[in-house]
Amino acid sequence: MPRGRHSATAEEQHLMVRLRSMVWGPAEFVGPPPFRMTAKGILAGCLAAVAIVGSTIAGAWYGIPGPAAGEGGLVCAALLVLYLCNVRAGRALIGIIAVLAVCLALETPQAAAGFVLAERGRVESGVVTSVEGGPADVSGGGRYLCSVIDRDGVPMKVRIWRGCERTTRPGDAIAVVYDVQGRVPPRGAEGGGSGPDALSGLGGWLAGLVSACVVAVVRSHRLSVPDRGHRPAP
Repeated sequence: MPRGRHSATAEEQHLMVRLRSMVWGPAEFVGPPPFRMTAKGILAGCLAAVAIVGSTIAGAWYGIPGPAAGEGGLVCAALLVLYLCNVRAGRALIGIIAVLAVCLALETPQAAAGFVLAERGRVESGVVTSVEGGPADVSGGGRYLCSVIDRDGVPMKVRIWRGCERTTRPGDAIAVVYDVQGRVPPRGAEGGGSGPDALSGLGGWLAGLVSACVVAVVRSHRLSVPDRGHRPAP
């Protein structure tokens, strides 16, 4: 094979290896992943998950609008992405983790509100004044929405969908759970459950985020010191 062609092939292979390293991480190890990198990946994923969920729950618990709406979680997601960029993880894995972290931050506010209501909510009976929505109502997600007044005759500011069904009619009683401190909007008391139960729907997002962080951090491993037997001659 001509020398020029051999050199071109070597350059192409080097370029492919470098491109793969940028996209998926170099993963410069043989055999099982290094324990240190695995531990760092688990720690990074768990800290990010706890920060995203914890900041949102704290915002809902203390009535702080920004964190309660998931803004604190989005900041934590951004910090996680910056950390992965700093360790030079694969770009594709960073993108996947960014999507998972943002989705977790956006899914957590409803779960956090449910957690607060489960921990300190009080169930009372309200009276339905009107029923709207249904499967044909795309804007309402296909749900039936009940306008409700409390026992003092004061209309609620939000419409209730939990416990509001096709057979519900104006004048019917519906169970509503209130936050005793008024920091979380009321919702239908259908199902009940404990605080951890309210967060159970986040399990898939949490597992996916931690797993992806482990893979990204492990694959970011690089050999810091060249092997002595392969050092170039002076």
